[in-house]
Amino acid sequence: MSLDDAIRLTEILLAVALIQQSLEHLVGLPDERPHYAIRLVLAVLLMVGVSPPWICAALFVNALVILRRFQGPYNGGSDLLSLLLITALFAVHLMPSARYQEYVFGYLALQVIFSYFKSGLSKVVHADWRSGRALRDVFLFSVYPVSEATRRWAERPRLLCAMSWAVVLLELLFPLALIAQPVLIAALAAMFAFHGANFVLFGFNRFVWVWLAAYPSLIWLQARLEPLW
Repeated sequence: MSLDDAIRLTEILLAVALIQQSLEHLVGLPDERPHYAIRLVLAVLLMVGVSPPWICAALFVNALVILRRFQGPYNGGSDLLSLLLITALFAVHLMPSARYQEYVFGYLALQVIFSYFKSGLSKVVHADWRSGRALRDVFLFSVYPVSEATRRWAERPRLLCAMSWAVVLLELLFPLALIAQPVLIAALAAMFAFHGANFVLFGFNRFVWVWLAAYPSLIWLQARLEPLW
């Protein structure tokens, strides 16, 4: 995947994620609706390819306004990644040459890799994650509107322990996926399935599209680095 193709694909997928977020907020509080109505229009324009440099600049300003409105990324990881993607694309279009664009886009990919690794590291140091108790508590006491069938997963400690270790190891070993393209594709498919499972089980719908939008940068970086191995 060329750098230009990876940037364009990132723009399209990010636009989809921002459209989803914006539609949710259009039925929110009156003072937040205008910000997300603007984001919705900008995301549609970005998706169809209307002046991406200017649209990314406008999205960056819009993101800063929304940060001020909520006093930070109120929705946690998905908002942080959205802001990272918007900022990276804005910076990419500011760069004077393809070489500097590579630096910015590579930084985006490394941040995504580090976020997965850091998430795994933060889990493995806690005994509750190593034993599966943390997942048990998630299923048992989740405040999200999950089904009774989902809550009954808390009654299967061995399965939850295996699931905990599967998630932890996948996140910790994710940086090794850069070794070869087939390994990276498999790792990305596994992580996408993980985000999809969180959506199905707990309704974490924002993570699915925004994380998918970060994947082209990883595919590009792996192809860029593979000749060095």
